[in-house]
Amino acid sequence: MTGTTRRVAADLPYPVKVEPGCLATIGDFVREVAPAFRYAIITDSHVGPLYGNAVAESVGVSPDDVLAIPAGESSKTRGSWGWLTDQLLSRNFGRDSAIIALGGGVVGDLAGFVAATYMRGLPIVQIPTTLLAMIDSAIGGKVGVDTPSGKNMVGAFHQPMGVMADTQVLATLRLNDLRTGFAEALKHGVIADRSYFESVVSSIPAIVYSVAEAGDRVSDLVVGSIEIKSAIVSRDEHEGGLRKLLNFGHTAGHAVEILSGFKMSHGEAVAIGMVIEATIAEVAGVAEKGTAETIRSALAGAGLPIERPEGMDADRMLEVMRTDKKVRGGRIQYSLPSRIGRMAGSNSGWTVSVSDEIVREVIA
Repeated sequence: MTGTTRRVAADLPYPVKVEPGCLATIGDFVREVAPAFRYAIITDSHVGPLYGNAVAESVGVSPDDVLAIPAGESSKTRGSWGWLTDQLLSRNFGRDSAIIALGGGVVGDLAGFVAATYMRGLPIVQIPTTLLAMIDSAIGGKVGVDTPSGKNMVGAFHQPMGVMADTQVLATLRLNDLRTGFAEALKHGVIADRSYFESVVSSIPAIVYSVAEAGDRVSDLVVGSIEIKSAIVSRDEHEGGLRKLLNFGHTAGHAVEILSGFKMSHGEAVAIGMVIEATIAEVAGVAEKGTAETIRSALAGAGLPIERPEGMDADRMLEVMRTDKKVRGGRIQYSLPSRIGRMAGSNSGWTVSVSDEIVREVIA
């Protein structure tokens, strides 16, 4: 893959570096941003066999200190958190240690929660290996696990010491996994930058055709999304206001993901959630006419689903949405666009309350 090293110009208290082929030399970066006596690498059963040894060798980690969980959302649980912390204890990791998260969003969130809680907090370095993780979950310090009641219901804010994204590894992703990242990239354009939204739409065909040959386009997409998200996170680390913009598509999207039994990926569910919530915004008179159709067309062009699965009825979705962390005073708070590149709710904490009747009508 062609491309150059990009140290993202982000207003964050830690460096974010985008570089093709960096995994083999990741050790220097890790030791610079998170100097520690010992390092533990947390990865999964897919990524570990591909990249675990190279990262361990570069950092100087014993193979015994590479801890792998089964790949998939089903591993993002308190049980996995317990197993990982027990493994660290049995290996005598102390407070002079650091965690390296090597994998996609599940690994990053789970390893981050381990780092946030083990011995009251260890440093963590995020090495995302999926497009979704590179542009979204590795940035911003939101870590946690799922529970039977919903996604990310137990967690913390724990910022990484640094993030390094090797865009070359995206060439090994399955096409569907690559597409899930497009959903978040398009979301960033919707909430903050119409020109970036349009650049993502125009770049998707080349990236889908060949990630390896679209190096600069991939790097531009990754860096563009990181800069949008970091600009928001740096102003509102704990989601008191502005950071709520990043929840666009996630209230309905999380309900779709949960009701699918997590058979639908996060990106696919968020894509459907974006279409639902943009339509809610139009019906409620919050968004310009045509906003939802523009979003729907962009997502469909990326090969993402845009309709809720059959059998997923409106009342059941609303029931799940009411358990969401964004509910306040018994009312669901939505992050809604007013048009592509701008969000509604600047005078109400960047969320909008919409009647259940409108939501039910849109979903049905």
